[in-house]
Order: sequence, then structure tokens, then C-alpha cells
Amino acid sequence: MNMMEVTFTCDECGSAISVYPTKDVSVAKCKICEHEKSVTFTENHLNNVLKECPSCERKDFYQQKDFNRKIGVIIYVIAASVSTYIFMMTEYPMYAAVPFIVTYCFDFFLFQKLSPIAICYKCNTIFRSVGNIDEIHDFNHEMNDRIIYSDHDFDGEQLDHH
Repeated sequence: MNMMEVTFTCDECGSAISVYPTKDVSVAKCKICEHEKSVTFTENHLNNVLKECPSCERKDFYQQKDFNRKIGVIIYVIAASVSTYIFMMTEYPMYAAVPFIVTYCFDFFLFQKLSPIAICYKCNTIFRSVGNIDEIHDFNHEMNDRIIYSDHDFDGEQLDHH
């Protein structure tokens, strides 16, 4: 397995700061504005195991496929625009669903091919090549809301309503 890659968001300019965990790294420096962010890498990080965030030191993460959300939204906006054009301006409005079918097939293909990443609920730090990715659950809206809006700390436990 590859070494874990950690991508922080610069607190000053919002740029991505990518770092590979090593014992020597205690600061992540933005290449755009040169702002420095304190980080704490543990032995777990050096072994590609994600248990705590090196930025906010929280233990609450979710996993998703490694795909840029903005590009996904743009693709669906284009599909909607083409679909609307076909429906309103052509003699064949029944083909208006075709752009969405093509987009769905493309999305399904990408979903099968892309690797999962882990993301910190609290600070949105992104982790690639996580060795224990199977232990990390999918996104949970209620956990996200409780962490973001009331600063609830689940301490790495998954919210479960059984």
C-alpha cells in the first residue's frame, strides 16, 4: 500500500495543502500564501492507520469515493441543460432522459473504479491511501450536523439508533 496522503485546507486562503506523514512534519505550509498550520502525526499515521485527525485531533471520519464534488455538480448541470434543450426545442422530447441515463452510466462506472478516501467531519481534512478504510463508515448527516453545529464529539464512535 502507498503512504497515506493528507490534504488540509489552508485557514487563510482555502488552498489545499498536501502532506505525507513523517515524524519530522509538525507544520503544513501553504504553497500559495505561505500560512503555516500546526499538525500532529502519530505512529498510526506513519503506518497508514487513521484513528485521529492530525489537524483538529478529532476521531470522527467518513468515507466516500475520491471524486471532486464540484465536477460532479457541473456534469449534472450540463445533463440538465441538454435535457431541457431536447425537451423544449426538438421534435423528440421523449429523448430528454438520455443525458441523465448517460450521466448515470458514467457515474456508475466511476463509482466502480475510484478509490475511497476518508474525510474528517470537523475540519474536512482528506486522507488518501488509508490502510483501515474499511473501518470507516459512510457519511452520516445527523453526525455531521451535530459535529458542525453543536461541536458534539463522538470520539470515533458511529452514531447508531438501534
